Amino acid sequence: MSAAPTSVRPTHGRRWAPRHEPDQLRILARYAAVDLSGASAHEIIRWSADVFGTRVVLTQSMANTVLADLVSKEAPSIDVVFLDTGYHFPQTLETRDNLARRENLTIISVSARQSLAEQDSEHGPDLWQRNPDLCCKLRKVEPMEKLLLGYDAWITGLRHQAALHRRERQVVEFDEDRLVLKIAPLLHWSDEALLRYTLENDVIVNPLMYEGFPSIGCEPCTRRVDPGEDTRAGRWSGSDKTECGLHI
Repeated sequence: MSAAPTSVRPTHGRRWAPRHEPDQLRILARYAAVDLSGASAHEIIRWSADVFGTRVVLTQSMANTVLADLVSKEAPSIDVVFLDTGYHFPQTLETRDNLARRENLTIISVSARQSLAEQDSEHGPDLWQRNPDLCCKLRKVEPMEKLLLGYDAWITGLRHQAALHRRERQVVEFDEDRLVLKIAPLLHWSDEALLRYTLENDVIVNPLMYEGFPSIGCEPCTRRVDPGEDTRAGRWSGSDKTECGLHI
């Protein structure tokens, strides 16, 4: 595991600004979902920064980093969060570190409350295999929900084409469980549009994406995808699980 560069920092000691009331965010979500439905990703990111200032955060999975590239150009003050589960491929951590070195961004590396050893001691080894839902909850969902207590809005990389079960998503939604606005600037981007932007802007990409991993999660729960398979077929392969729990 490579050491994180200085611009990757933990969340300990962070001071939060006051949050908007949930009713304010619900109303804003209804109007923004209509107003931004045809907006470009650049416009959506600028709107997010204009409305929320430092109270908006971006999560970046460190697969294709198009969204982080857009934020670095349109609103570099927006914090970028990487959920470090402890199970990531080395290439994923290297992608995070390369992004931090090259882009003018603040990358916050968020970890679970327990180390892997502590989790194994409490729940037994290989929880990811025996109970993947609980493992995702402990290592991704709970740390992210704790972080979101300090924000009003959350920018995600959700795309319709990347997962058919996300077809009903809108560009802006109110997350009733986390009480934040959820913003998806790339929601309507096709795979071709994502690739075109990647090549034209020399975007940092996880090398695993060129080795048969179009969707990259934790190493134990991700396999190569065979030709003709769905792009997310390699995630939690052999089970009915399709989401980690962050976007349900």
